Amino acid sequence: MAVICLNKPHAAARAARLLCGVLVLLAAWADAAMAQAPTAAGVGAAELPRDLSPWGMFVSADPLVKAVLIGLAFASVVTWTVWLAKTIELVMARRRVKVDLATLGSAHRLADGVERLAATRSPTAAFLEAAVTEIQLSQSSADREGIKERIASRLERIEAACGRRIMRGTSVLATIGATAPFVGLFGTVWGIMNSFIGISREHTTNLAVVAPGIAEALLATAFGLAAAIPAVVIYNMFARSISGYRALLGDASAAVLRLVSRDLDRQVAGPAPAARRPAAVSAAE
Repeated sequence: MAVICLNKPHAAARAARLLCGVLVLLAAWADAAMAQAPTAAGVGAAELPRDLSPWGMFVSADPLVKAVLIGLAFASVVTWTVWLAKTIELVMARRRVKVDLATLGSAHRLADGVERLAATRSPTAAFLEAAVTEIQLSQSSADREGIKERIASRLERIEAACGRRIMRGTSVLATIGATAPFVGLFGTVWGIMNSFIGISREHTTNLAVVAPGIAEALLATAFGLAAAIPAVVIYNMFARSISGYRALLGDASAAVLRLVSRDLDRQVAGPAPAARRPAAVSAAE
């Protein structure tokens, strides 16, 4: 789920085609209205029945169109709330992992890293704890490669869990970006339908009769795009940032594995000098 374009490759294209079709129908209707202007004048001139400002259109809109506009406005608020919360979370998480990487880079033993990061609750501390736990459980094993593989498996699971945790909330952005244009298009279709109902009821194609419904319809389209475009952009931005965060977690996992490998090598090399010491002493004697 790298980018939303990969999840919904044709959603934006379908919405654009539908919107173009609606605009073509509106243009054809406007031409017909201009051609029938004398007839419409004979039926009787009408005045605009309402204020055509955005707020005036919302207040006097059809209840269903109102519901669509409120839903899209709520979706936009959710998008910006998720953006603010996840931005703060990602910045703090990346900074914490970078500091832990610097700490692990200066550590010579696994115990040094555990001692320096014991007070933190970062993913790196979880890596160290998992490595220490596996080493304690494998004290009776002489297979160093098996110990490393088991530790690597534990670290991989922790890394995957941290990646899933940091992804929480971004699926809402994907949903909003994929559905908001169609919700707005539904409001557009409903508003245009009301306009044609007004034409049938008033028996005239005067713009004063149909303009309010068309304006409400276009307002729903604008709300849909205003909710969908930021959601798509923010989702793609988070996808790239989360990929960088996962790379940092991979670096931290590799640093812990290096410390484990050093400790295991010292355990193997440690008894050797002690075993050779008696022979060296007897030779000297």
